[in-house]
Order: sequence, then C-alpha cells, then structure tokens
Amino acid sequence: MIDPSAIVDVNAEIADDVEIGPFSVIGADVSIDSGTVIGPHVVMKGPVSIGKDNRIYQFTSIGEDPQDKKYADEKTSLVIGDRNVIREFSSMHRGTLQDKAITKIGSDNLFMAYTHVAHDCIIGNHVIMANGASLAGHVHLCDYAILGGFTLVHQFTQIGTFSFAAMGSAITKDIPPYVMVGGRPTMPHGINSVGMERSGCSPESVRLIRKAYKILYKNNLRMEDAIEEMEDLAGECDEISNMVSFLRNVTRGILR
Repeated sequence: MIDPSAIVDVNAEIADDVEIGPFSVIGADVSIDSGTVIGPHVVMKGPVSIGKDNRIYQFTSIGEDPQDKKYADEKTSLVIGDRNVIREFSSMHRGTLQDKAITKIGSDNLFMAYTHVAHDCIIGNHVIMANGASLAGHVHLCDYAILGGFTLVHQFTQIGTFSFAAMGSAITKDIPPYVMVGGRPTMPHGINSVGMERSGCSPESVRLIRKAYKILYKNNLRMEDAIEEMEDLAGECDEISNMVSFLRNVTRGILR
C-alpha cells in the first residue's frame, strides 16, 4: 500500500490500509487513520493527525510551518477529520502559540485545487472551498459554508453556516449565517436559500431567514437594534437563533 519510492518516517503512525503514492514524504509525528489515500508527491510535516477515508491528491503540502513571522519553531499541530477531499497543490499549515496552537479541519469537506488554509484556522463540516480560495490566519469557517473560486478571506474573520461567497470575493469582515456575498467591493446579496433547501430546511425557515435578512440589511438599523428585532423571531426558528448567536459574537463587524 506504500509505494517503494515514498519516504515515511519510522515514527509516523500509519494504519495498515493507508495508501501512499510515489515520492511522497511523510514526516515524524504524523498520524494517518484507516482508509485514507495519499497521492504522489505529497509532503506532510507533523505534528499532524489525519482521520479516516480522506483522499489527498498529488503535490499537496500538509502540516508545514505557519507563515507567521512570530513563529519560532514551537510544537503546534494540524488536525484533519474524516472523508475530506484535498485536491492538488493545496496547502494547510499548523497553528501558532498566538492562538490555540492548532489548525483544525472537520469532516466531509472539499478543498479544490490550489486552496490554502493558514495557521490557526478552524473549519467545520461539509465546507467547500473552490479553486484558489485562500484563508488568512485565525479564520473560522462554519459548517456548509461555500467559498467561490479565488475568494480571499482576511485574518480573524468568521464565516457563518450556509453562507456563500461568489467567485473572487474579498472578505474583510464577518459574514452572518445563510448570507450570500459577492461583487467588487464584496457586498451582501440576499440569502443562500438554495443551500438551505437542499439541506432540508423547511420553507417556513427560509421565509423567516429572509425576513431576518431584511431586518439586518434593509431597515437601516444599528446592528444591536436589528438583533433585538431578530430575537423576536428566534423562538420560531432554530436558524434564526443560530444567526442571532453568531451576531452577538462578532468581533470584526459584519459585511454590510
């Protein structure tokens, strides 16, 4: 299952059925669970923990040192969950001591070619990053978020559940759950109703999220006042509660 030309450190922990392609380099402190397939010319530098049934394509860089000038060779980590697809030339870096010393990626995500996940990012489940999308350090990307091709995300930004960024978006502030953004400059453009419907959200939930969007973006309210109005709807809809909770924890302001 391991090509003879691959270099695997004796201290790496590799499940028996893991496949490792030609000329890949797997360093010490790398753990790879069962069912994972590593393509050719992949480089992994630990500490890295990779879960089950991942597919990692050729020429990816997993667990390299963070691109942070404050980094001084401290022992930090990258943790990747299960069933992720990481396409060619993607890169994912370990965390830094300036945060929690960990970059964490959930399960069932798709990282298309040339995507980049910087140090200390936290990524949920069922996320899609299209070709060339890049995250700066400390970004939080919630479940089911989609970033279009060549989307750029500023450091410390939070991107909510089911949010959608169109191709070439430049995201410099937080995006609330269910909101679509795009254009130049990048601006909000309604809700991701299609994504919500595909996930099984009820028509009533979609209607209430659309109403919450109007409160937040169309009624010329301060965010604090908009949140108060949205809280009146929260009892009717879990999705509204999620949106309100997100807005109450915003630190960079939201894209408006």
